[in-house]
Amino acid sequence: MRPFAAALAATFLALGATLAVAPTATAASDVSTVADALEKGPVYVDPAASGTLSKADVDRLTTRIKDADKPVMVAVLPAGFPKQDLFTDLRTKTGIVGVYGVRLGGAFDARADHQVMSNEAVRHLTGSVQGEQPAAKQLDDFVDGAVRTATGSAPDSWAAGGDDGVSAGALIGVGAVVVAGGAGVYAVTRRNRRRREQERREALDKLRVVVDEDITAFGEELDRLDFHPAEAGADDAMRADYERGLDAYEKAKQFMAAAQRPEDVRAVTQTLEDGRFSLAQLAARREGRPLPERRVPCFFDPRHGPSVTDAEWTPPGGSPRDVPVCAADAARLADGAEPLVRTVDAGTGERRPYYEAGPAYGPWAGGYFGGGMLPGLLVGTMLGSMMASPAYAADYGSGYGDFDPAAGGDYSGADFSSGDFGDFGGGGDFGGGGDFGGGGDFGGGF
Repeated sequence: MRPFAAALAATFLALGATLAVAPTATAASDVSTVADALEKGPVYVDPAASGTLSKADVDRLTTRIKDADKPVMVAVLPAGFPKQDLFTDLRTKTGIVGVYGVRLGGAFDARADHQVMSNEAVRHLTGSVQGEQPAAKQLDDFVDGAVRTATGSAPDSWAAGGDDGVSAGALIGVGAVVVAGGAGVYAVTRRNRRRREQERREALDKLRVVVDEDITAFGEELDRLDFHPAEAGADDAMRADYERGLDAYEKAKQFMAAAQRPEDVRAVTQTLEDGRFSLAQLAARREGRPLPERRVPCFFDPRHGPSVTDAEWTPPGGSPRDVPVCAADAARLADGAEPLVRTVDAGTGERRPYYEAGPAYGPWAGGYFGGGMLPGLLVGTMLGSMMASPAYAADYGSGYGDFDPAAGGDYSGADFSSGDFGDFGGGGDFGGGGDFGGGGDFGGGF
C-alpha cells in the first residue's frame, strides 16, 4: 500500500469504526479476526451478526468507551461462532489487559483481567444485564457499568489505528472527513488522558496533606516516648521495638516523597501502622504490662494507635456496626459521647470525618485497615457507599479509586494467568462459565 493510502487507512481505523462492522456475505472465520479488530477499536460486530446492532449503536458504544479511556471491549458474534475457550483464546490473541464482553447469538457473558476488574465485579455487572433486550440496550448498560468500574486506560492502538488491508481506493473518497475525524479522536484521547492525570495529581495533593499530618504525629509520638537504647532497664527487645519505630518513621517519609499516584499512599499508612504497633509494644515492655494484641488502628483516628477492643457505633443515618477503637474512644462511646474522629478537607472549605469526605481518602484508609475489612466498617458512609459500588469493588488490591494508569490497556500478550482472567469455574470458555443463576446466561443456554 502506498504511504498516502496507508496513512488514510490508519486514520480511518483510529475512529474505531472497524470495517468488520459492515455487513458482508461471510462470517468471521476465527477468533483471530475478532482479536485483530479489537486491537484497533473497542467494538466488533461479526458480519453474520450485523443485524444485531446498527451502525449508530456501534458508533455510540465506541464513543462511550473511547471518551472514558477505559480498556473495555465488546464483540457481537453469531450463535454458531465456536465458543470453546473463546474468552481465553481472545485474550491471548489480543494481548490486551482489559474487560471483554461478548454477545453470542442471544446470550451474553464477560471476563476481565483481575487488575482491571475483580471477578466479583464482573459477575455482578454481567448478571445485572442478563436477558436484557434488545441487544443495544444490554450492551449499552454493560458498557456504561464497565467504564465506570474498570481501572486503567485504553490501549494506544485504538488511537493509532492500523492497516488491515483495506484498499486505498475505498478510503480516498472520504479522505477529508477521515483526516478531520482522526484529528478529533486524537484530540479527545489526549484530553481524556490529561483530565485523568489532573485528577490523579489533585487527589495525591489532597492526600499529601493528610499523610504529612500523620507522619508528623508519629514523629511526635517517638519524641514523647523519650526512649534511649542505653537507659537503665532497656533490653534487646525494647531496642528492637524502638529501631522498628525509627525505621517506620524514615520509610514513611521516603515513601511519601516518592509517591506518584494516590494508591502509593497505602504503603505510607501501612508503614505508619506497623511503626505505631512497635511503639505500643515498647511502651508495654517499659511499663511491665502485657504485650498488646496486634490489632488494626483505631477506626476513628489511626493516630490514636492500635485499637484495644471493638465497640458498637452508628454513623448518622446508618446502621449499627462494631468498629475497632482505642481505649479513649471506647470510653467515650460507653458514656454516650462522640468519639474523636479524624477530620480532613472535604474540598468545600470545611473539614469532615474522613469517611464522609469523598473517594480520595480510600487509599489512605486502605493502608491502615486493609481492603478486606474496610468496606464493612464504612457501610452507610459516603466512602463506604463508593466502595460498595462496582467501581470501587474492582479496585481492591490495586488501589482505591480510578487512579492506576497501568492497570489496564497495556499488553501482556499470552503471558497471563487464566485463573486471574475472570474464571468463574468454566475454564474461561462459554460452556461452563457465566452461570450466575439468572436467565440467558451461558451456563445452561448452550
